[in-house]
Amino acid sequence: MTNVLYIHGMGGGGDSRIPSILKDRIGRYVPETDSVNIVVRTYDFDPETAHAQIVSWMDELKPVLVIGESLGALHALRVTGIPHLFVSPALNTPLFFRYMAWMTFLPGVTGMLDRMYRPKDGDRQKLHFTYNVLRKYGKHRKMAIRNSAVARKSDMYFAFFGVHDHYRKSGIVSVRTWKKYFGDSYMMYDGTHFMEEEFIDSMLMPKILEVLVHKQ
Repeated sequence: MTNVLYIHGMGGGGDSRIPSILKDRIGRYVPETDSVNIVVRTYDFDPETAHAQIVSWMDELKPVLVIGESLGALHALRVTGIPHLFVSPALNTPLFFRYMAWMTFLPGVTGMLDRMYRPKDGDRQKLHFTYNVLRKYGKHRKMAIRNSAVARKSDMYFAFFGVHDHYRKSGIVSVRTWKKYFGDSYMMYDGTHFMEEEFIDSMLMPKILEVLVHKQ
């Protein structure tokens, strides 16, 4: 069994859409004797707790590829010695969390944020916007960026960005930031932050298969 670890974005989880599609379809592209298992698990919103969880999963699963979606890209970057793919990497989210952290001292703000960003029902990450958790994301980002191509790490990095990703307007998702650390190792697709099914089939799946073939 060949394992691929998929690290979901904020409020995602074990039943997130993109990895569910990948799990359902990847068997069509690989021989029965070489099955591929797309593994996605729900991790904690606290980045320190989440990192410990993901490290334990890496030890358990020994994946040959890690995929980070949105805010999950930072978690993916913190594991090394493995190829990386990214979907709408939100590398600048911690910069916004830093400002949001101070707002949580105002009465009712944490509750308001929890309601605004409440995940869908199901196996999803529970979100609780407290000062201590939000401030941890600054250190989390610094540690992730240290593993970038600029830091001369040998891991492979490749990202997909949506042309119509509304998070690019705020800078949470930034092609410019990606290029600063990883160069031109990315591709645009004519969709949104939440990669549409047609691009999962036509772009993400082929790239996964390319990495798996190379690893063999």
